[in-house]
Amino acid sequence: MIEPVIKVENLTRLFGDFVAVDHVNFDVKPGEIVGYLGPNGSGKTTTIRMLLGLLEPNEGKATVLGYDAFRQSEEVRARAGYMSQKFALYDDLTVWENLEFYGGVYGIHDKSRIKATLELVGLTGHDSTLTRSMSAGWRQRLALAIALVHKPKLLFLDEPTSGVDPTARRAFWDLIYQLASEGVTILVSTHYMDEAEYCERVGVMRDGKLLALDTPGNLKANFIPGDVWEVFAEPLLAGLDALPIIDGVLRVGLAGDHLRTITKRGIKQDDLQNGLASQGVKVSNIMPGEPTLEDVFISLARG
Repeated sequence: MIEPVIKVENLTRLFGDFVAVDHVNFDVKPGEIVGYLGPNGSGKTTTIRMLLGLLEPNEGKATVLGYDAFRQSEEVRARAGYMSQKFALYDDLTVWENLEFYGGVYGIHDKSRIKATLELVGLTGHDSTLTRSMSAGWRQRLALAIALVHKPKLLFLDEPTSGVDPTARRAFWDLIYQLASEGVTILVSTHYMDEAEYCERVGVMRDGKLLALDTPGNLKANFIPGDVWEVFAEPLLAGLDALPIIDGVLRVGLAGDHLRTITKRGIKQDDLQNGLASQGVKVSNIMPGEPTLEDVFISLARG
């Protein structure tokens, strides 16, 4: 049986009377990309900091790479990479100097290793660029390079794409897939619902509790209570008020230029069309929608 890279049992952390992480249990298998999804303040960062031995739990235990995360934290940190929410970069140093400095912390002084790491994250040719002059996307790449310079087998990424543009986010995920294909295990926290779709398994966090952990497909199948419909109604706000009155409608929300609704299984397009028409709402189109992790999160959050 393959031992998990991360194994968490009843992990709990209090700050005074506030329960930041509440009896969390999960494991991560070698080579997996596991997403930790939830809003700010849900306990994602606190969990990662405990797994790195930076915070001590009030209850529970965890092993990381075969080491006790709290009693052998130096062994864990020597073998894992960590990219924090706020990139720990020195703005008055160049790209090369930042990576050389952090590499030295891990005992890496081989210039060829530093050069290879810059190539891996797409920063070749930017060695002499002053860090303060870089865009958020390029700073993100440098922060990832710092987390990778010692060739860790496990990578913790704490909301790594927060504040960067969609193109940079996509390029960053390409890098994550490349690392995973080379055997690196990755735990990545995010509050972007669409981004979590890229993960092999996703844990949904809220108020310190891990509500569910499974593949995106299984989460959608198990926690969305019905069928999804995209409803194009005029006027839009009248449709928003009218849909919840229709029998079988479970949830309604605005989705740009139309309404997104979840109904009990078995409700048909004509049922929605006739229900809206009876309330004087004009419908230009109703079509089946694709379930998302946002639908999962809302369903779980509502209990």
